[in-house]
Amino acid sequence: MAEKIRLENGRLLIPDQPIIPYIEGDGVGQDIWPEAQKVIDAAIEKAYNGQRSIQWKEVLAGEKAYALTGTSLPDETLKTIREHLLAIKGPLGTPVGKGHRSLNVALRQELDLFACVRPVRYFQGVPSPLKH
Repeated sequence: MAEKIRLENGRLLIPDQPIIPYIEGDGVGQDIWPEAQKVIDAAIEKAYNGQRSIQWKEVLAGEKAYALTGTSLPDETLKTIREHLLAIKGPLGTPVGKGHRSLNVALRQELDLFACVRPVRYFQGVPSPLKH
């Protein structure tokens, strides 16, 4: 049975069938999300021999949200992400014009996210602005 991930005593409790919200994203997000989902599902299937799976739950943001709701970041999306403690997000565009802010920044601010951790690998002989 699909369930939300819970936080108890500072630890995440992940059920065998967690419900994970996702934002498909704009532009290439529409192309890459379905394929990314297949890869994630296949990895979980292989790692857990079919004993675990993800129940995906779409939440709206970006162009799709605007077309369906009139806003680029609906309150319902933020509520769902908070309730489920996580979400996977595809690339989001930033509306052009005054009064609009980056949806990525809006998500970070609304959800108190202050780190964008990305793995880095240095290649010998390739110039990099970062020090080892």
